[in-house]
Amino acid sequence: MTTYTAPSQIAQRQLDYFNGKHVLIAGEAEDLFCLELEKHCESVEVFTTHYGYHQQFQRYPQIRSYFGAQLTDDTQADMLLLYWPKAKAEAEYLLAMLMDKLGPQTEICVVGENRSGVKSIEKMFAQYGVIKKYDSARRCSFYWGQATRQAQPFDIQQWFKTYPLTVGETTLTIKSLPGVFSHGEFDKGSELLLSTLPRLSGRTLDFGCGAGVIGCVMATRNPNITIEMCDISALAVESSKATLKENGLTGHVFASDIYSDVSGKYQNLISNPPFHSGLDTNYCAAEQLLSQAPQYLTDSGQMIIVANNFLKYPPIIQQSFGQCETLEKNNKFSIYSAQKH
Repeated sequence: MTTYTAPSQIAQRQLDYFNGKHVLIAGEAEDLFCLELEKHCESVEVFTTHYGYHQQFQRYPQIRSYFGAQLTDDTQADMLLLYWPKAKAEAEYLLAMLMDKLGPQTEICVVGENRSGVKSIEKMFAQYGVIKKYDSARRCSFYWGQATRQAQPFDIQQWFKTYPLTVGETTLTIKSLPGVFSHGEFDKGSELLLSTLPRLSGRTLDFGCGAGVIGCVMATRNPNITIEMCDISALAVESSKATLKENGLTGHVFASDIYSDVSGKYQNLISNPPFHSGLDTNYCAAEQLLSQAPQYLTDSGQMIIVANNFLKYPPIIQQSFGQCETLEKNNKFSIYSAQKH
């Protein structure tokens, strides 16, 4: 028996809506309901900004998956199934981009948890057409509607939030797309991390780079380092590229599901590791990041991370490195450091 997320379970109750359709799935999809859906409709394609979710479709040739910050490939989709994302601004972004791409007459189904604010879809969709709620169960809602008006031409540049940020002596301009960590604001944990970091040299990886704040500050303060940045989110990858460019910095930014696309060894691995998955807390990614870090460090390489005090990271770091030093601590965050010997 396959177990689906609650939003997929409510979509499963409404399979009649999908009969005979070419469905494009987008948003916060986290399971493989699309494999079942594919048996009930003409075709299923997936557009995702999540690299890990995208990668698994290499095993399922019947589903075509697109990964990126926007859908540039041609698609025959005549229906959009949108899994409501946790950031409302990201839902607006996806709708603006996909409704321009798919055009009028496109049908749309939206599923999401009520606590994530899915009910605001009615107002948000009004500029494209009408959408209404047709089902609710398991604290989720199912909406169906149709686009009747042509969307505005989509220009990704208009969706960047651009803001100045001063960290200590360093002032940068940050560019961030909706749904990216620290979108339009600076995280206090990252601030503590940057104020604690020593001078750096050599190849340096900003892991889980978000809008590129940590990587760009490190590159500005340590002009001799080779900066690389990675994130599981295509929106973060595009944001970090834009932030580097805006500040006249050079670096390599790439998508990676933890270490999936990381190659070679680094002198420094610096991170404010993500521990949220959807609306819930998820430690798996951070645990893998910490336990496998020595494999990606040079012989005297170091890992420095920031973490909420309640997260039990020191024992994991201790186990993988043989030691774990606390460089700084306040009432909310700790900065942990470990060196490969």
